[in-house]
Amino acid sequence: MLSNALGRFRVISAIEGLSFLILVFIAMPIKYIGGEPSLVKIVGMTHGILFIIFMVSLLEAKIKEEWENGFILQLFVLSLIPFGAFIIERRVKPLKINS
Repeated sequence: MLSNALGRFRVISAIEGLSFLILVFIAMPIKYIGGEPSLVKIVGMTHGILFIIFMVSLLEAKIKEEWENGFILQLFVLSLIPFGAFIIERRVKPLKINS
């Protein structure tokens, strides 16, 4: 799965999406309800790094798989919403590998 751009993108997308859900639904409630901000710092930094890796992976997949700009924009917008990684997976899973 990691041997091509599409496979790497799918894995990174899933990991980044999971980190986003952990940040929004676990770390942030602990910060605002429990008054403990340290988890947000750790998970937030991890998610930020994973988001940068996601964007690089998206660019690599765009180039190697010859995706259109509109499709890239859709995937980017989906990455900004909770549970968007699941929709991304549904959209890219049936695609054939060009690289």
